Amino acid sequence: MLLSDDLLQGLIGAAIAAGREILDVYASDFAIEVKPDTSPVTEADRRAEGVILARLAELMPGVAVVAEEAASAGYLPEDLGERFFLVDPLDGTKEFCSRNGEFTVNIGLIEGTEPAAGVVYAPSIGRIYAGVVGVGAGVGEVVDGQIVSWHEARAREASAAGLTVLASRSHGNAETEAFLAKLPVAERISAGSSLKFCRLAEGLADLYPRLGPTMEWDTAAGDAVLRAAGGKVVTLDGALLTYGKRGGEGTDNFRNPWFLAVGRLPAEGQEIAEAGE
Repeated sequence: MLLSDDLLQGLIGAAIAAGREILDVYASDFAIEVKPDTSPVTEADRRAEGVILARLAELMPGVAVVAEEAASAGYLPEDLGERFFLVDPLDGTKEFCSRNGEFTVNIGLIEGTEPAAGVVYAPSIGRIYAGVVGVGAGVGEVVDGQIVSWHEARAREASAAGLTVLASRSHGNAETEAFLAKLPVAERISAGSSLKFCRLAEGLADLYPRLGPTMEWDTAAGDAVLRAAGGKVVTLDGALLTYGKRGGEGTDNFRNPWFLAVGRLPAEGQEIAEAGE
């Protein structure tokens, strides 16, 4: 399925509306709570999720939505169907709490087990990314809730001089360091949230390895944007990352394996995947 212009604009509008709620809280002296999994949550997460859920119910009535805060509270759809949304209303809550601006709104549409479309909005820096897999991806500048510029996003081919690697600002670990030690890394850039996928999609880097825990709502939107821009997200055995997994209990159904997000790499990135084995 290809998204209609109206539907894609609806997803973009939902993300921008959620961003307004987030920035309203961001400008206040907000409280930080800790969820049972020890991750932080704020009023901004909840307000943004409420806006997105209402917009999606209008845009695609009856289509299941798996949203982080609802899922954390135990509210999960009984049946995902063949088409469903994965929503992270505030990806990078740690970045939000540290006020560094690197947090995003993520809305991803899944068809079957693969991302079909995604919107990622970084309200603090006024950047929005959207992609439809098989059609293309773009990046825009948002001012006062309006997109004022827009251009194509395209993943780049890696340079023979070495890889530019995006590293998680808040989730580095020894496994990632050991993995990167096997590769020709020319430059490392720290970044938060799903912006790492988007920077790959823009052609600003070559590789984002995530050898640590993530959930499907963390990755779906950025994965869609990256695939639409010509990149991909693969597990360490080289298979494409899939969504809507079954077999676990509750939110465990939505836990990702370790993965590599890549731009356009030689030999389909197989050398990179082999470094993680």
